[in-house]
Amino acid sequence: MDILVVVSALSAAAIEQTRAMKSLRESEEQLFQAQKMEAIGRLAGGIVHDFNNLVTVISCLSQLLLESLDPHHPQAEKVQQIKKAGERAADLTQKLLTLSRKQNFEQKIVNLNDVVPETQQMLLRLIGEDIALQTVREPDLGMVKADPSQIDQVLMNLAVNARDAMPTGGRLTIATANVDLDPMYTARHVGLQPGPYVMLAMSDTGCGMDAKTLRHIFEPFFTTKEPGKGTGLGLSIVYGIVKQGGGHIAVESKPKHGTTFRVYFPRVEHAEETVVPQPAVAQPITGNETILLVEDDESLRHLISYLLQRWGYRVLEAGHGKEALQSLEQHAGSIHLLLTDIVLPGLSGYRLWEQVKALHPASGVLFMSGYADETIRQYGVVGGDFLHIKKPFVPAVLGQKVRDALVMA
Repeated sequence: MDILVVVSALSAAAIEQTRAMKSLRESEEQLFQAQKMEAIGRLAGGIVHDFNNLVTVISCLSQLLLESLDPHHPQAEKVQQIKKAGERAADLTQKLLTLSRKQNFEQKIVNLNDVVPETQQMLLRLIGEDIALQTVREPDLGMVKADPSQIDQVLMNLAVNARDAMPTGGRLTIATANVDLDPMYTARHVGLQPGPYVMLAMSDTGCGMDAKTLRHIFEPFFTTKEPGKGTGLGLSIVYGIVKQGGGHIAVESKPKHGTTFRVYFPRVEHAEETVVPQPAVAQPITGNETILLVEDDESLRHLISYLLQRWGYRVLEAGHGKEALQSLEQHAGSIHLLLTDIVLPGLSGYRLWEQVKALHPASGVLFMSGYADETIRQYGVVGGDFLHIKKPFVPAVLGQKVRDALVMA
């Protein structure tokens, strides 16, 4: 009898140890995946800065060329295609920023039961007539803090993934529910805290995925589709949106048994009052003031200088902070505006502004950057305190921002 007790105790201990080891391996795999996605995000954020400089040049020059050509000119259509390519490239930079999870979302208190129907018609056109779409919405759904346009993006990207998994048709189900995640569940998912959440789930009856594919589905540019039929960014963007919104995404799938994605957003109890901004009155973009332009990308600097002079401004150019201060020493007149990149070699744009302000107290400032918002804040430029123009931009937006900054000075 004693032997049976000992054997039973040893067996129980072995089973518990096996469970603990399995849980530890799962946690280590999730941590590794999270660290890998974070590293990819940092890489994407760095690439975006240089890419945005190039896109700005392409977009602005193609716009100037179009304005100089008669609409019926034989080259006008080619220039229009260049402009459209620039717009697509600008859209790609936004997707890369989503991977870096450092851009600002316009978050507000929303009910996902209101967001889903607004996207439904668009999803029907996206998935085609051979896929049936149904929604299952919990009547008393809690509120979440999210950007509705980003929720739309999540739904569309997941729907595209589901559509491609059902080439001969099937069923797509979108469900919402209030859930409470307990410590036992959150302990198996790195970075997830116990508490009340709102779940947004999307299930399909498609081909499903094996365990090897599941380990890589959120990685940028990973795709099981044929060449030319997918960028491999769709699920990566979903991952970035959910994580930046403080949420969590989980996926269940088996070959030939379909796939279910579950997105969890923290539930909030009270709606916040929103202030509707008054539309701004457009100002003329021409002027005769003196502007100190500081941009380390030479081709972009020359382009911006050309635009400013075209609008009547006097421009002092510099490639970095030290050169800008030297230009100030040699300039006898007033400086009405500092137009500077935020991230510069040596002296940052914000530190340069502090020195320019000390020498020319009446001058204004307009910052520009192709970096994500979180990176910008690290350099001292806090949203709302200064005017800021994001790259890539088009000439009209630059001209309006310059006038706004001069009026504020």
